[in-house]
Amino acid sequence: MSNCFLSADILLPDPSVPLDPWASIAVDQFTSQPEYWERAEACAAGHPSTLHIVLPEAYLGTPGEELRLKEIRAAMADYRRSVLTRHVHGYVYVERTQLDGTVRQGLVGMVDLEAYSYEPGAKTPIRPSENTVVERIPPRLAIRRGAELETPHVMMLADDERCTLIEPIAAHKAELPCLYEGDLMLGGGHLAGWAVEDPALIDRIDRALTALGDAAAFAARWPGAAGQPPMVLAVGDGNHSLATAKAYWEELKPTLTPEEQAAHPARYCLAEVCNVHSPAIEIEPIHRVIFGMGVREVCEAFDAWSAQHKSTGRMPVQTFTIFGPTMARRYTLDDAPRPLAVGTVEAFLTDLCAQNPACRVDYIHGQVAACSLAGEKATAILLPPFEKADLFRGVVLGGVLPRKTFSMGHAEEKRYYNECRALV
Repeated sequence: MSNCFLSADILLPDPSVPLDPWASIAVDQFTSQPEYWERAEACAAGHPSTLHIVLPEAYLGTPGEELRLKEIRAAMADYRRSVLTRHVHGYVYVERTQLDGTVRQGLVGMVDLEAYSYEPGAKTPIRPSENTVVERIPPRLAIRRGAELETPHVMMLADDERCTLIEPIAAHKAELPCLYEGDLMLGGGHLAGWAVEDPALIDRIDRALTALGDAAAFAARWPGAAGQPPMVLAVGDGNHSLATAKAYWEELKPTLTPEEQAAHPARYCLAEVCNVHSPAIEIEPIHRVIFGMGVREVCEAFDAWSAQHKSTGRMPVQTFTIFGPTMARRYTLDDAPRPLAVGTVEAFLTDLCAQNPACRVDYIHGQVAACSLAGEKATAILLPPFEKADLFRGVVLGGVLPRKTFSMGHAEEKRYYNECRALV
């Protein structure tokens, strides 16, 4: 089978076009803060910007949505004709300097949507890390239908512990043509990119991807999934954008001949791949707070629930803490019913809230913030640090991860739209 991540024909504006305001942040950020998007629009006004070819989710369902879609179509046609004058035939190696000074490395190329599915239980080479909410696809599909261009905020993760895919390209960056470098708008940090068009480097990337998809190596790493088709990439961010591209491709595919299907641009989607083992990739747990029940009640409910829900196979030891103002109890489980502590906790909370409709759960970033919300009728469940290998373990052995499992970076550190690709 061919690789699921491929070199692409990537479009970029003239070097004279600055990253600020050309590049804009992912549309699914600041959805409840329209003032952010007002400031972004003020920055981009009168200048070429990817902000003019995307629809921030803060505007979905608003009276001006239809007009914005028309303006997006017109901007795409104009940019394709007169702004996107540079072509890269290969990959783009990118370095994003984050707010703490760490540098996140990545490769921009295109994923083959035939190698991806968001259907629960699908064993494809590319898999979502969290559940896909299919109700979120239709409004995005309306934007993708008929679009001339795409620009990605999808970030994929590779389980590349030996650093074979991206890091060897980084070692050659001094030999590569620099495509762009500069600061991003509204405090997004610094971004630089280099063209990877050398056939030898492209071949090296292809061979690394083939090795990451080797069935024997996959079975050795995940014995519990032996015999299962290998997973090569997990969707780290932009899950619903990738799902929308897949839905559009499935809609279009029946109208094409087999020959057309093999080469049609809509079969692919631009994305950036990062190594989950990179020190710059921060994956933090998202804690839970149960409102409507005190800490002792929650502990008693969990004790009763866990007695009835045991693993039928061998699971890694799991730990978490149930915390309240009067007590904190640390649990250590070696027979939990889910591969990860977050899955066990989420299954418990689902049952708990079903039996106690007055209870509700909120998802909190940061242990201090979660503990501060605990009270007489509010209990925090503190999840352990999220080990990077757990992301792949959870997806491989347990299907998609539970909702609100992890957070990958701060809002300002999400991928900015920059590279483009023609869809027609």
